Amino acid sequence: MSAEVQPVAGRRQPLTRGRVIEAAVALADAGGLQSLTMRRLAQSLGVEPMSVYYHVANKADILDGVVDLVFSEIELPSPEEPWRRAMRRRALSAREAMVRHPWAPPLMESRTNPGPATLRHHDSVIGNLRAAGFSIALTAHAVSAIDGYTYGFALQEAALPFDTPEQTAEVAEMILAQFPREEYPNLAELTIEHILQPGYNYADEFEFGLDLILDGLERHLRAAGR
Repeated sequence: MSAEVQPVAGRRQPLTRGRVIEAAVALADAGGLQSLTMRRLAQSLGVEPMSVYYHVANKADILDGVVDLVFSEIELPSPEEPWRRAMRRRALSAREAMVRHPWAPPLMESRTNPGPATLRHHDSVIGNLRAAGFSIALTAHAVSAIDGYTYGFALQEAALPFDTPEQTAEVAEMILAQFPREEYPNLAELTIEHILQPGYNYADEFEFGLDLILDGLERHLRAAGR
């Protein structure tokens, strides 16, 4: 798939930082981060590269901006919302954002100049947990556990050689046919009895693992309360 994003025909819109960042996200979505160059970004906007530099300082500034845009797509928890429901909804929303932008997970906690959406996101998460009675230490543990799992699952999901349940079954059957089942009986059993069952969708594994983490955090919170 070409990573070039064609400018919209008709009257040219004024160039703004927001338009530059949105175009950068579109380029990354289409062709990965390797396609995100100043030349291609300017071309997608229908301007010269020097015009882009009026709105972003450099490539690092663009990366800060695209990460902040991804964070802006994630639902924010409210201090008044029950913590477990809020954390579950927020994790599901974060995974959905990373599915839309599979290049994003390695960047989302790597930037040292976070934007307002990024800061607002983390502050809201911490505020919800603290309002629910989490100590500072347990809040840090909770954020680390939930985010580590969410980002890790998104990275693994993006690397898998299938996208749909149908493709999952096709790949599983192809792999299963390549090795003698009697030599790897446990792998064969899991593939046949779980992955190849009707309705199996790898994405469903995310919610199961997320609930395990939330169960554990709930136990720690109750124990601290006692």
